[in-house]
Amino acid sequence: MATNEETLRRLVVELRLLEGTANTLQSRLNFVNAILTELNYAKMTLEGLEKEEKNVPLFVPIGGGSYIRAKLESAEKVIVGMGAGVSVEKSFSESKETVGNRISQLEKTRGTLQQQLTQVAQKIEEDRARFQELSEKLGEVERKRDVQKT
Repeated sequence: MATNEETLRRLVVELRLLEGTANTLQSRLNFVNAILTELNYAKMTLEGLEKEEKNVPLFVPIGGGSYIRAKLESAEKVIVGMGAGVSVEKSFSESKETVGNRISQLEKTRGTLQQQLTQVAQKIEEDRARFQELSEKLGEVERKRDVQKT
């Protein structure tokens, strides 16, 4: 009986740790998804600009759902964000390649995070089932004791 109680306590601690891990993994997954969305917008924009000619009118986003009108002077050079607040001027083809590579890397990262999250969720379910089983066993033991006392 003492071993069941001890196992139950360990399961409670493990479940709390696993739930914290699951929350952390989900937060990271949300962050990666947000970056992927942004990079996919950049990719689509670059693909659209590739077909445009000089002086075509554009709406340039300035944040908060606001835009300014501008004209495309040249699409030969693009300033590409490299991460950590660093941006670099690159040729149009290099820019497309850089964005594509970052998307590929993040999709691999997303897959890994999803796999880890699935594994943690499975372990949580196993532990919850074990917790439920032990709780019921301990409850039966307590009921038998109460019946014997009366």
